[in-house]
Order: sequence, then C-alpha cells, then structure tokens
Amino acid sequence: MENESSQTNDYSFARVPSNKKSDLLTVSMIRIGTMTALGQFMLGATLGHSMTFSQAIWATFLGSMLLEFISLGIGIAAAREGLSTTLLARWTGFGVIGSALVGIVIAFSLMGWFGVQNAIFAHGLNYAFDGAIGFYHSAVITGMVLTILVAFGFRALGWTAMISVPLFFLVIGWIAIVLLGGHNLLELIKGVPSGEPMSLGVAATTVAGGYIVAAVATADLCRYCKSTAHVFWMITLSIILGEFIVNSIAILIAHALDTDDVVTIMTQTAGWIGLMSVILSAVKINDFNIYSSTLALAGAVEGLTGQKWRYVWLTIGLGMAGTLLTTLDILENFTEFLILLGVIFPPIAGVMLCDYYVLRTYRQALEQTRAQNQLPPNSSAARVGWKAIAACLGATAVGVMIDLGIPSLNSLMASIAIYWLLCTTERRLQPLLRRPK
Repeated sequence: MENESSQTNDYSFARVPSNKKSDLLTVSMIRIGTMTALGQFMLGATLGHSMTFSQAIWATFLGSMLLEFISLGIGIAAAREGLSTTLLARWTGFGVIGSALVGIVIAFSLMGWFGVQNAIFAHGLNYAFDGAIGFYHSAVITGMVLTILVAFGFRALGWTAMISVPLFFLVIGWIAIVLLGGHNLLELIKGVPSGEPMSLGVAATTVAGGYIVAAVATADLCRYCKSTAHVFWMITLSIILGEFIVNSIAILIAHALDTDDVVTIMTQTAGWIGLMSVILSAVKINDFNIYSSTLALAGAVEGLTGQKWRYVWLTIGLGMAGTLLTTLDILENFTEFLILLGVIFPPIAGVMLCDYYVLRTYRQALEQTRAQNQLPPNSSAARVGWKAIAACLGATAVGVMIDLGIPSLNSLMASIAIYWLLCTTERRLQPLLRRPK
C-alpha cells in the first residue's frame, strides 16, 4: 500500500499508484521541455555546420526513429508497471546488482548533461552582467537554484514545464526571426556548409546520443502516464517539436551565420530576451536531469546496500556534483560526449526491451503483484544479471568497432541478439545440466 515514505521519496522504491498518475498535458509538457532546450540547438547547429540541410534532416529522422522505438518500448512498460527506470531494469534482465549499475551509469550521464546545460545558463548569466559575476560564480548560482527547485519532486517538473515551455517557444521564435531576417530561406536550404563534413551514420548517432540517456530513462516520466495512448502521444509530439522543429531552426541559423556556435550568438545578440531563453531552457531540462539522476541513484543505492536514501538529500548531492562538472568545461567536448552516449546506452534499452516483450522473464511475477500495487520480492530476481551485462558490453564493442551503418542502431540490435541468444541457450542447456549422471 502507498505510504508517507513512498510519497516523500517520489516513489523511488515503489510503483506509482493509479490514483497518483498525471494527465496527458502535464507529462507531455515535461517531455517536450526536455527535448527543446538550447542543447538541442547546439546539436542542430553542429549538424548544420557539417552537412547540407537535407542531409541533416535525414540524420535527424534516423536518429529520431531510434529514440522513438526505445522511448515507446520502455515508456509503455513503465506506464503499465508504474516503475522508475532502475526498478524496471531490475525486472527486465539486469537483476538487483545489475540494475544498480544501470542506475549509476544513468545518474553519471545525466549529471554530464546537467553540466552541459548549466554551463550554457552560466555563460548567459555572466554575459548579461558584463562579466561582473564571473563564469564559475554564475555556475554555482544557477546550479544551486535548479537543484533546490527539483527537490520538490515530480510536481515541480509539472509547474515549471507549464510555464517555461510556451515561453521558450515564443522567445526562440522571436530570436530565430531576428537572426534569419534578410536571408533567403531557399538559399539556406540549398547551401553547402563550410564545416568539417560528418557522415550520415555519425550524425544519426549524434542525434540519438543527444537524447538517448533520457530515452532509456523514459520510465521515470512514463510511470505517471495513465495509458499507453498517453505514452505514444507524449513521446511522438516531443520528438516532432524537439528533434524536427528545433533542429531545423538551428540548422538554418548555422547555414545563415556559417558557424556552429549558434547558442552563443542567439543568447548574446538578443539582450535580455536571449538571457530569458537561456533561463527557460536550463530550468525545464535540468529539472528532469536532476530528477531522473536522483531516481536512478536512489534505486542503485537501495539495490547495492538495501538502504533507502532520502530523495531530497540525493537531489542536493547530485546538484552539487553537476555544478562541479559545469566548471570543468564539459562544453568543449560536447559532440564526442553525445557520440559516446549514443553507443553505450542503446544496449541497455535493447536488453530491457528484449526481456520484457520477448523473453518475458518476470512478466508473470509483475502481473501478479500489480493489482496490490506491490513489487515481487527482490529474492525472486536474479542477484546479478550477468547475461544482460555481457550483452551490453558486447554490443557496445560492436557499436564502437563497426563503422558500417549507424553505430547506435548497431549496438541496439547487437544487444537484443546477444541477450536473446544467451538466454535461450541457457534455457535449452538447463535440462541437460540437471540430468542425473
């Protein structure tokens, strides 16, 4: 049954009860907010400076379809089970210790994203005050403000998204009109970029990498969805707005200004309007970054030690860690960061999807406890999902070593194939191993 501890910890260690699910508008606004930040403009500008408009859009399409597939699969499972990503991983092949490792990887990666977004925020704030504050002081201020906000849990995400998402689109629309004014859109679409060329496979992996961590962590938000239809519309709308609309604008601006440093230009040529875009962007996406990383780490600690650390204190600790990352100039390696994430995280999703929908290892146990809003006992789960871990390591190697095609897709499909092969082989060998000699 639901208790005060579950509510205080934002259901970090339990299913979200049916009467606590949220409406479609709220979850959609939160999801759209995470995919329409200035980091997405950085991604679009990177593509626009290295590819033609049609090439960049094609890369966006391929990367987005991969995100749609992963997000829908994990999101539907989460809505049905009411579980966070780390808890869902526990019952989809990774086991107690394996899911803790997944939680640690997610928490660390989202802290990297927090550092990227907070760096944009800090640069904008420092510029607005003519350098009087200093970048490092600005980073501390912005990081702590966002951390305190997220300590209020899921409700805080809904409040900020309802306000910041519509305002962000208005501000970005105005800035885009100003920067693209006087340019012929047809010429920009046909234009040839001057940056270092990027292959379609790498570009698509960069697009997927830009949101792959949040796609794997989709369960943290979708567990609040009331139906699979809500999951579909929330994910599809966010990808259309975040990947296609925002990326298209950024690609065109990159062509018009002949640079990939679009975010700096956008924020520094529009005065206080530009600063507002930075603030709105950072608030709505870094809310989710800290929120999901807190849930991931809470689940990891509980799996490794049995201790249930309080949500608020974990949030504050991770916010401080993310703020520290901001000061380490993480923006300098933005593209490399995205490509790395685009290869590491698809295998995690591949194992979870294969186990939940194909092998259905714990589906019966989950269904039997769902009506009582309980979880199966940890003792019924594998202690360490060695097959899942082996599949992830092998598939990551495939994504890194094979250049043919799209690395993100390669690692995803490899993880599904390896995990399925290991599990089915084990099941066929078990009767032979149990035979008396």
